[in-house]
Amino acid sequence: MQYVGIRTQQRRNNFRSTVLLILFPCLVLVLTGACCLLLAYLSPVSFYDSGYGYGYDPGYGSYGSSYGSTYGSTYGSGYGAAGAVSPASVWADATEMFVAVSPYVIAGVLLWFLIAYFSNVAIINSATGAKPLERRENMRVYNLVENLCMSCGMTMPKVNIIEDSSLNAYASGINQKTYTVTLSRGIIEKLNDAELEGVIAHELTHIRNRDVRVLIVSIVFVGIFSMVAQVAMRSLYYTPRARSSNDRGGGSAALLVLMVMVAAAIGYFFSVLMRFAISRDREYMADAGGAELTRNPLALASALRKISADPDIEAVTQSDVAQLFIEHPGRQARGLFSALSGLFATHPPIEKRIAILEQF
Repeated sequence: MQYVGIRTQQRRNNFRSTVLLILFPCLVLVLTGACCLLLAYLSPVSFYDSGYGYGYDPGYGSYGSSYGSTYGSTYGSGYGAAGAVSPASVWADATEMFVAVSPYVIAGVLLWFLIAYFSNVAIINSATGAKPLERRENMRVYNLVENLCMSCGMTMPKVNIIEDSSLNAYASGINQKTYTVTLSRGIIEKLNDAELEGVIAHELTHIRNRDVRVLIVSIVFVGIFSMVAQVAMRSLYYTPRARSSNDRGGGSAALLVLMVMVAAAIGYFFSVLMRFAISRDREYMADAGGAELTRNPLALASALRKISADPDIEAVTQSDVAQLFIEHPGRQARGLFSALSGLFATHPPIEKRIAILEQF
């Protein structure tokens, strides 16, 4: 692997964070425009389907003829027969709708940024089940963290613990006030001092490299699109009830919700691409940084081998949060699916990481 200095990595991650922050509102506005276009296209169809075209054929036909006399016989006959509308009209309605809605969308994005900035610690702690670890509860951990921070001249982060017997750890935060190293109960109790020191050094390197800042930004963005997709799924689930009372209206509503789901899925897909654009080499570099801090790469390799045997944290149910950990908490695919899962993995194979550390 090509050598990358800490300053270079910091600049790269600062640039990536900035790009993600800029792309996010742009992506939301593009999806908003797509939804407005869909609404403008579907609204006239559902309006005429609801009674005028199908319930009152004679009147509707004469309406189409008179409408055609004003706007053109071809357009009027098509409108009266099938309820079609011109692309120019749809585009005009969609533009008007987008102009009216976009200020609220931008305000919502800014509001989410504020919430994420001030509440990112609480969001991550809630997703992982972490809580503060007091110094008096475990002086051993605090001594290891303090010694490593002094050796590299960095401010000591907060220390959290997850009450789980499995072995895993992660770093989080976006600035000096929120940087945190979180360890599971299992990793504290089952690793010796040298191994635990290597794990802590690995997480401190993520903080020094600004990896955690990029990951927090990515996780927040993915979470929004996941929520939109889930809301659309629930709406689609309840749509058949509306269809039972009004078959045509319910069908149009189902189509609308389905299209919104497609838009949400597209947004989620692009946000996932953003997340995977964050290089998995960050783990290799954090391993190298941890080995450099401790001067003991074999201890970190031994810790990774123990972690690989039991990395699953029960509280972690969201795959987005899993990318924070030193090893992915979920079970990895085996057999025929291992190659495919490797394309979307948030971590490099731990066996390769161990082999590299053992070569130091």
